[in-house]
Amino acid sequence: MSGLMLLFQNGGLKRFLLQNVRHRVPNSCFSTTIPGSPTTGHCLSGHNKRVLQRNLPLKVCRSHSSSVAGAQHVAESQEDTLLKWFLLLIPITTFGLGTWQVQRRRWKLKLIADLEARVAAEPIPLPTDPLELKELEYRPVKVRGRFDHSKELYVQPRSLVNPEREAREAGKLGSSAESGANVITPFYCTDLGITILVNRGFVPRKRLNPSTRSRGQIEDEVELVGIVRLSETRKPFVPQNDIERNHWHYKDLEAMGRVAGAEPILIDANLESTVPGGPIGGQTRVTLRNEHMQYIVTWYGLCAATSYLWCKKFLMRLPV
Repeated sequence: MSGLMLLFQNGGLKRFLLQNVRHRVPNSCFSTTIPGSPTTGHCLSGHNKRVLQRNLPLKVCRSHSSSVAGAQHVAESQEDTLLKWFLLLIPITTFGLGTWQVQRRRWKLKLIADLEARVAAEPIPLPTDPLELKELEYRPVKVRGRFDHSKELYVQPRSLVNPEREAREAGKLGSSAESGANVITPFYCTDLGITILVNRGFVPRKRLNPSTRSRGQIEDEVELVGIVRLSETRKPFVPQNDIERNHWHYKDLEAMGRVAGAEPILIDANLESTVPGGPIGGQTRVTLRNEHMQYIVTWYGLCAATSYLWCKKFLMRLPV
């Protein structure tokens, strides 16, 4: 009892409570100086000191916590803004790529239409000027002369160009096309006085030897209609031409002309030139790959999906 009486006398209870509070509140919260006041740096005493000891710690701690929370909120807000505009680049980029593919598809369709119109044009006499020939690729021309079957060249492996079969098998993983070769034969043009190269067409591998198709080895003078073709460059992973074995992987007209004793001029004989037992003509592949519609759907689809997610996250403020 005597101890309790001492606590209540002479402000002992207040000192007891203040000492216990000091153990639970940081020392900085008990600062008895007022920043920015004329008394900054001077200690207070008496009644004012006791009032500050009672009220200032809680207010200072609250102010400190509020400033820290405000700084964190500003930092998070800045990060959200940067993330917001950075992620917006994704739908913008995919929209641009989709629009670019639309333009590419228009260009490709026009190119295909021009190519088909050129192939279907009326045949013209074969010019011998190399510069003129360069502008006439895929243009039908007509020639008259004789074949020299003793100097046949074989471009292999090749498959038969058959648009109907290719349309049926479009999208399949495998193909039933028979492997063989294209037979290129020197052709002396009696009206021009020069020898050119003529791609007579496709033969299966088992009939590559001329003796197995002797009926198709035309000896008479004939008139042909063919499609002008230019020299090819070797593509990546395509083997080099084996001239010694007469095994050609791509059409190098300069080298073929030297071997066959002909000018570096090549035409693909049309389907109507086919004779019983001979190579199958019409082996000009005039189709071009046109997969731009798939790319358009892909890019615009990604644009729509990412735009929806962006709006949901940053405009509607919904969890993604």
